Amino acid sequence: MARVYNFSAGPAVLPEEVLREAAEEMLDYQGCGMSVMEMSHRSQTYDRIIKEAEADLRELMDIPANYKVLFLQGGASQQFAMIPMNLMKNRVADYIVTGQWAKKAYQEAALYGRANKIASSEDKTFSYIPDLTDLKISPDADYVYICENNTIYGTKFKTLPDTKGKPLVADVSSCFLSEPVDVSRYGLIYGGVQKNIGPAGVVIVIIREDLVTEDVLPGTPTMLRYKIHADNGSLYNTPPAYGIYICGKVFKWLKKQGGLAAMKAYNEKKAAILYDYLDESRLFRGTVRREDRSLMNVPFVTGDEALDAKFVKEAKEAGLENLKGHRSVGGMRASIYNAMPLEGVEKLVAFMKEFEARNMA
Repeated sequence: MARVYNFSAGPAVLPEEVLREAAEEMLDYQGCGMSVMEMSHRSQTYDRIIKEAEADLRELMDIPANYKVLFLQGGASQQFAMIPMNLMKNRVADYIVTGQWAKKAYQEAALYGRANKIASSEDKTFSYIPDLTDLKISPDADYVYICENNTIYGTKFKTLPDTKGKPLVADVSSCFLSEPVDVSRYGLIYGGVQKNIGPAGVVIVIIREDLVTEDVLPGTPTMLRYKIHADNGSLYNTPPAYGIYICGKVFKWLKKQGGLAAMKAYNEKKAAILYDYLDESRLFRGTVRREDRSLMNVPFVTGDEALDAKFVKEAKEAGLENLKGHRSVGGMRASIYNAMPLEGVEKLVAFMKEFEARNMA
């Protein structure tokens, strides 16, 4: 069977070149006689894999030397607790709530101290990014938190908030490595890799060294302390070894594509094809305020639930998979991450036009 165009929000499409390479190395990684799945994470071979992955990520993102790169487990959701456990020294943090994941992070932080919701777009089903011009940052806040790209709702921060000197913490799970980023503007930037980088099971945390301390909240488990992982090069315990190996291959693939500036241009080109059609369609419409649209996740609806369901079913039959919107909002959503080829978006739009013609008679 031919590969489908997979528009899943995560786990999501990976570069075919990477999958083929991994398949070739499945039984014997570079002549060592075993799979990366089987080898010791303490071996010299694996040590080279994880160190090379970190070096390539640092190069791609131009990560300053005073930032640690950690390959962790537990997904982005575990960071909802790990961040306040490690950073909430004053037991105060400010949250900008622009979607389900930011809301969950905010609720989790409230277990450890005072979490202040300083801006939100929940009043309009998270369909926009709130005004960031004069945020009331708490004087005693330990950090300001955002979810930079909202996977479910398809919004993206185009400018970062002025945190008035407080460390900015950002969940970038669904826009990770989709465009250049100035890491020095963040205290901590993190993301689950299963959307744009690798298989589920790995979360990457990039954290400024001064925030990696022994001073954590009482009762913080050893495994949830950034310093433990930083001091042990992400090898305190057995890491998600195979997942990190795939991430490393994706980093090399991104470098081969020309790096993050080239990926941004490619992603803008893909997104424009879909958004331009949505703006002119008589049947489909996008659900996000134009200036806040994500390049990665594009939600849209017909306005008729039965017609939405018909579209998802017929799209699947046409080899366009995982277009159903998140259960909390319904409709459709096309996730067009780095590895989604231009042809996939073109095929989707061609199918949408044909579907519109059949259902607008």
